[in-house]
Amino acid sequence: MTITAEIAGLVAGLRTDVARLHAELPRWGLVVWTAGNVSARVPGHDLLVIKPSGVGYDELTPEAMVVTDLGGNLVDGDRSPSSDTAAHAYVYAHLPGVGGVVHTHSTYATAWAARGEPIPCVLTMMGDEFGGEIPIGPFALIGDDSIGRGIVETLRRHRSPAVLMQNHGPFTVGRTAKDAVKAAVMCEEVARTVHIARQLGEPLPIAPADIDALYDRYQNVYGQTGVDDDE
Repeated sequence: MTITAEIAGLVAGLRTDVARLHAELPRWGLVVWTAGNVSARVPGHDLLVIKPSGVGYDELTPEAMVVTDLGGNLVDGDRSPSSDTAAHAYVYAHLPGVGGVVHTHSTYATAWAARGEPIPCVLTMMGDEFGGEIPIGPFALIGDDSIGRGIVETLRRHRSPAVLMQNHGPFTVGRTAKDAVKAAVMCEEVARTVHIARQLGEPLPIAPADIDALYDRYQNVYGQTGVDDDE
């Protein structure tokens, strides 16, 4: 596929956004070394922007970002795409409302994934952001779209923008890449808090009707119109 002048303008802006958002992952303690990735869909085109494989976060300039199609094939860039590109591409191909995908190995969320245990909805913050528990996705090996299939199959059954892939770690989605990064930050925060609560005793569940009310308020009422909602 050829990058036309129209697409080039979109891609240039997304390269800048995606590079900037990658810096948020180490800032919030969600990744180590070169692990983790952020991607963004190119609006109106079957393309995504993602970081290259095995490159340190200090080197992730806009120019370093690569563009692939939804088959995971390199379209533009000088380096090989992230090893998780196939998973990101599958999500974009099958969840048209998703504009950003994030994967981390953040400590507490990954610990829940290692246990194969969903994070129960015992915090109002979880009702707000996730609309219920953060679910567990199936075990899958890296290398093809198996992880992507597990993400899509799981998220289609939940309101949560986060899924804990068993024995692997969290993946989050959002309307934009920034939304997906926010979900990744929030996922780690609630994973840590609920883990600590369980050391003190059994956390108290929130009633489903109250979860629905929390989710509806936060998604449809909270914040300023036209402004990003940050609690």
